Amino acid sequence: MSAGRHRNRTNIHVASVAAAVGVLVVTAGGYFGYRQLAAPRCSGSVELAVAVATELAPAVDSAATEWENAGAAVGGTCVEVSVTASEPVGIAATVAAKHGAILPGVGQVSGAAVGPDVWVPDSSAWLLRLKGGGASEFNPGNGASIARSPVVVGVPEPIASQLGWPEQEFTWSALVGQVNNDEPLKAGTVNPTQDAAGLSGLLALSAAAAAGEGGQAATVGALRALSTSSADRRQELLAKFPTSSDPTTMARSLGAAALSEEDLLSYNARNPAVPLAALYPTPAATPLDYPYAVLPGVGSAKAAAARMLFDVLTTASFKDRLASLSLRGPDGTWGAGFSVPEGAPSPAADGASATGDLDLLAVERAVSSWSIATQSGRMLCVIDVSGSMREPVASANGMSRQQVTLDAAGRGLHLFDDSWQIGLWEFSTNLGNGRDYRRLVEIGPLSSQRSELEAALTQIRPTRGDTGLFDTVLAAYEAVQEDWDQGQVNSIVLFTDGKNDDDNGISQQQLVAELERIKDPERPVQVVLIGIGADVSKAELESITKVTGGGSFITEDPTKIGDIFLNAIALRETGS
Repeated sequence: MSAGRHRNRTNIHVASVAAAVGVLVVTAGGYFGYRQLAAPRCSGSVELAVAVATELAPAVDSAATEWENAGAAVGGTCVEVSVTASEPVGIAATVAAKHGAILPGVGQVSGAAVGPDVWVPDSSAWLLRLKGGGASEFNPGNGASIARSPVVVGVPEPIASQLGWPEQEFTWSALVGQVNNDEPLKAGTVNPTQDAAGLSGLLALSAAAAAGEGGQAATVGALRALSTSSADRRQELLAKFPTSSDPTTMARSLGAAALSEEDLLSYNARNPAVPLAALYPTPAATPLDYPYAVLPGVGSAKAAAARMLFDVLTTASFKDRLASLSLRGPDGTWGAGFSVPEGAPSPAADGASATGDLDLLAVERAVSSWSIATQSGRMLCVIDVSGSMREPVASANGMSRQQVTLDAAGRGLHLFDDSWQIGLWEFSTNLGNGRDYRRLVEIGPLSSQRSELEAALTQIRPTRGDTGLFDTVLAAYEAVQEDWDQGQVNSIVLFTDGKNDDDNGISQQQLVAELERIKDPERPVQVVLIGIGADVSKAELESITKVTGGGSFITEDPTKIGDIFLNAIALRETGS
């Protein structure tokens, strides 16, 4: 993260300001004198901290400086704007920490989280993810777009020419075919959990794959293909493109990646040995829309200053500032000096509004699927087979709770690659040998027992027993801890539709005390509990995960457990 205040510009270059009475260069020492000349009636200061996506920050900074020097004031109080060039993922982590949200792949901030007054990330997807991640009180003001950059597929020009660029029209479905064929186009992405352009490309590619032949298999194939050439930062991904046009280098290098149009134009502006062509596949991917978000709790004076700054950033002249940075105006049109990529559609045809295209469920599925497909882990899956799991689910065409649960587990299993180690248990009460659980498949590598797990899932049936939850949780914890693997995230995922109901088992107090006794910080086991239906006790589940780590998730609609399962796996803490 790099910061630049208007009176100490170390990271953001701003042109000198011409005064109406002549040319006057505003220096650090002369700022306040000039302020008095420009606005003699303003006194004191309202300090507005603005965090802006790095590529947009110079335009915001220079416009804010010009506004200040012209006498920016709120109710007679001078306005001072501090602009910080910030990677959106860093601010998202800070806001998430402040509002109690959890975002897969974003990570945690260290120390106290101090957010800005105004945040301009590169995409509304960040605001949507924060709300979906549990920041229920996060209601930023405004949120209107101040800039735009379509998401394109960057392809080295020699390869793009072979694909028919610039005359050929491209589709995301065709790209899925290129990625998944026998001689695949080597595609990559910036980690979509941390990058909005990567997320937009993943959403478009996943939608095309799911709608085509193969459905989930095509989607998983595309995820795996992208993950082989992924990067955590844009510059790392851009460095994977060919540095020479010789056949060997071209074959070894990255052949396609979703980028913002601004990223691609900035890359080509450095005159690389192999420029990138911008492909605009249909339907258009969700563009970066740079929302102007006034964060909650800023106070009335700062809120008023923020509204005034927004007006400054939506003038016709600001569009020209954007153009110099290879960015478009919020309506998709461009200002003077914009370098239009060859093959770019007209501004009216570059897709619908960004916010209108974003769907929280689709975003959460894409992020979770990516996290699972690109991580590995060691997991014991435990499924409730008590009698109540026979109950039909009205919203699932009469399927039982058991069938809906098994369907979710089976679909999730397809996302895990062969590096995962998975085991399977079922539980109720009195399932033999005095136990409430039955071991169906011991934890082992999917590379050798995927078919065994799939077969075991199809054989699971509800019993007439009750819910031996506490005994089962303790036994599962001990089993995972016993063969704990240092190189993996070791976890338990348990599905249940009821409270503990076992008169012959241990009590809640005994379970918690025993988990406290045996847990080992050197060998952590995360427990994820997924409650189905209205009979589940949230307090009962949380008493367990408070000790073990992990989390509890409850839904009264069993049809939602598939998405909850994906989110729960994606939220596991890595590096344990």
